[in-house]
Amino acid sequence: MSLAAQSNNGAATAGDPYLPTSGNGGYVVTHYDLDLNYKVGTNQLRGVATISAVATAPLDRFSLDFAGLSVEKVLVDGERPRKVSQAARKLIVAPGTPLVAGEEFEVVVRYGGSPHPVKSPWGELGWEELADGVIVASQPSGAASWFPCNDHPSNKATFRISTSCEAPYTVVANGRLLEKSTRSGRTTWVYDMPQPMATYLATLQIGRYTRRPTTSASLYYPGELAGEVAVDFGRIDDMIALFVDRFGPYPFDNYSVVVTRDVLEIPLEAQGIGIFGRNHVDGAHGSDRLIAHELAHQWFGNSLTLARWRDIWLHEGFACYAEWLWAEFIGARTAQQSAIIYRGRVKAVPKDSLIVGDPGAHSLFDDRVYKRGALALHAIRTTVGDEAFFAALRAWVAEFSYGSVSSERFVTFFEDHTGNDEIGLIVERWIYSASLPEVIR
Repeated sequence: MSLAAQSNNGAATAGDPYLPTSGNGGYVVTHYDLDLNYKVGTNQLRGVATISAVATAPLDRFSLDFAGLSVEKVLVDGERPRKVSQAARKLIVAPGTPLVAGEEFEVVVRYGGSPHPVKSPWGELGWEELADGVIVASQPSGAASWFPCNDHPSNKATFRISTSCEAPYTVVANGRLLEKSTRSGRTTWVYDMPQPMATYLATLQIGRYTRRPTTSASLYYPGELAGEVAVDFGRIDDMIALFVDRFGPYPFDNYSVVVTRDVLEIPLEAQGIGIFGRNHVDGAHGSDRLIAHELAHQWFGNSLTLARWRDIWLHEGFACYAEWLWAEFIGARTAQQSAIIYRGRVKAVPKDSLIVGDPGAHSLFDDRVYKRGALALHAIRTTVGDEAFFAALRAWVAEFSYGSVSSERFVTFFEDHTGNDEIGLIVERWIYSASLPEVIR
């Protein structure tokens, strides 16, 4: 993790220039335990966050990302801090006894209020009310809308999320469902995510959902969409099997798909979960590309997570290439045909000056990051051959599962595992150059 703290005060940033106000220095979080009580009808949330952390520098104060909710009580190692204050996006805590580097400590924050999304250059992020329920979509910096955290993907942690709400609603959160109990018209759902997770991937999905298991996944959807969901996700087991063959074992304990009753602008991924709107199901496989993309993020983005936002092509380029692999598998078109088609579409963009390996915060989700990232992977595959490419890809996933990755590490790893020293040149052409190479034929 990039830490800017060099004194006794933890910096209120992770040092990432793409999100200079997100994340915090001087410590790393190892576990979040969230105990949440939510009323759907009034959008009222009361929560207790128990945060386990380790100081990486001497600290007489530190900060957490937190926005839009009121803090009622804070404890550090069971004691009241010397001082607690809230700024627009930060909770600042001065413990009664300064922390020393290497010291493990626990922060308990009791809070409440009416959660709402936080504003960002990429729109509103985080906790959002649906017509009858909740969606949480935090990429890249919206986790602070519903729990105090160190909101940068370089600090991954394990999670336990307990949520109580009105009994007619289903709660889907990250990880395994450990417990479900109903009392006095309210149901408590307890989920455990034992694999380290970036805060932006933590989620709650609340709605009146029907659950249907498949061999490899669980589908949650409004009852009236049962027919469309059965068709559109009817090949999810085949898709998972393909990606297991190409990428290696599925990295988490389960995969869930949530289809909301509301229309969503785009599908979303969370760790162990793909989220789609009712507009993404048509009963005719119209969203197969999107389904493949969000599923692939379980490997690329959720298990292997960027350490800095400039490297987002390592998420989106891989997920985009997974779309091409699925199309190839079902005989729709080869990856080579996809590469030629999408290279043409990238070329048609009036301004081709984007540097995919450092697109700038404003272009973080530019479609060229996705497509040129996929084109780079296809160029590597074409150069080294299928056997070497997919062997290196599976090794890449196995080596860095549940950890952090970077572009530099990717180049070195693939050169070592393919024995081909052209990988760096390919990445330079497709990822770090504004000019657009030709597709190798």
